[in-house]
Amino acid sequence: MRQLPYRHVDFTDVPVPFAAPGGIVATSRPHRFRAPLTRRRSLAVTAALAAVCGAGLTQPTAAHADAAADRAALAQWWAPVNFQDVDSTGETALGGKSDYITSYDYDGDLNGRNNWENTSQFPLAAHVYYSVVQTPSFSYLLYTYFHPRDWSDGVLDNYQEDLTEHENDAEGVLVVVANDGSAHGLLKAAITVAHSNFYSWVPAGGDFTSGQESVDGTLKLQGDPHDDGHGRPFTTQQPNTHAAWAEGYLSQERSQYASGDGIVYYPGATAEVPSGSDDRDVQYTLTDVFAANGMWANRTLTTLFATTNNFAGDDGSNPYGATCGAGGVLGPANGACDTDAANPPWAWDDGDDLPGRGYLATNPAELVWDYFDWPGKPSAPDLAYTWDQYNGITS
Repeated sequence: MRQLPYRHVDFTDVPVPFAAPGGIVATSRPHRFRAPLTRRRSLAVTAALAAVCGAGLTQPTAAHADAAADRAALAQWWAPVNFQDVDSTGETALGGKSDYITSYDYDGDLNGRNNWENTSQFPLAAHVYYSVVQTPSFSYLLYTYFHPRDWSDGVLDNYQEDLTEHENDAEGVLVVVANDGSAHGLLKAAITVAHSNFYSWVPAGGDFTSGQESVDGTLKLQGDPHDDGHGRPFTTQQPNTHAAWAEGYLSQERSQYASGDGIVYYPGATAEVPSGSDDRDVQYTLTDVFAANGMWANRTLTTLFATTNNFAGDDGSNPYGATCGAGGVLGPANGACDTDAANPPWAWDDGDDLPGRGYLATNPAELVWDYFDWPGKPSAPDLAYTWDQYNGITS
């Protein structure tokens, strides 16, 4: 395994590598708690942290996946069930199709600047991207939900909704699994991405509690009718902006799941296309972020990425219908269309927490150590990564 120095680094310009050779950098961190659905504030209490690397839980490591097939199987086992609320109204809704999840190359090319236009022209087969990062104690499974559009219906009727639009959108969830010696480990927690805010969740009966961020609620589990039915993390996404949450937390999404329209995506062996805006059984397939010619490999491809931290997206004309920005204002006028606005998972950032930009993907051990407390938690993050392809650690 390879040990990374414990340090706090901003990934604003260069997402990797975050670990420079050399010694250990000790930091101090303010102790913060957060009320649900509010912006978090740093409190004026600091705790000196020991500059000790490699401290961690003493746990069996049989669940640690050394082979690519084992890591893929672990990601498949814990892949979430995702309820995507659908909005069928608005100039850029496409009857709800603008809320379907898919791949960034759903239209057969690696051009991010035509994804808005092509949404109406191609079927949106369901794909979810994933990556696996591991230490001896934990496996960190990151799932990315991609949409060709972040759009607006011109009405502010959802939490954190805004009236701007942009081409391409990526939100997701980090699933934290303890390597407890069992075949699939033990689910401990999840962190969802809602634009520039992260929210933390713990399954009922779990032993993870609030750390320097408060736990926002309970992570429900949901079975998949296409396998043995074991409990999986159950997430939900709002329409339009696609902010991700634990299912059942927002009252509007509870209502939509119970009696509204929306799509329930299940992990499976087939990338299915929803039959319409209210399809409660759509299978998605997992795609490795590090697949050959995949997302990570193409991060410097300028047709797909404007920078290594931003998907390429423009505000150009649309020969097939409404342009980006048209949905933000009711009537004939156009609203705002932001360009190059969507971030890949290695550039996700909660603007007011302490872990650096991209840590949810590239350095999850430090982020989870910051967010949660648990029995036997070490005095410093366990950065002895055994697998972290974002930083070239593969042994």
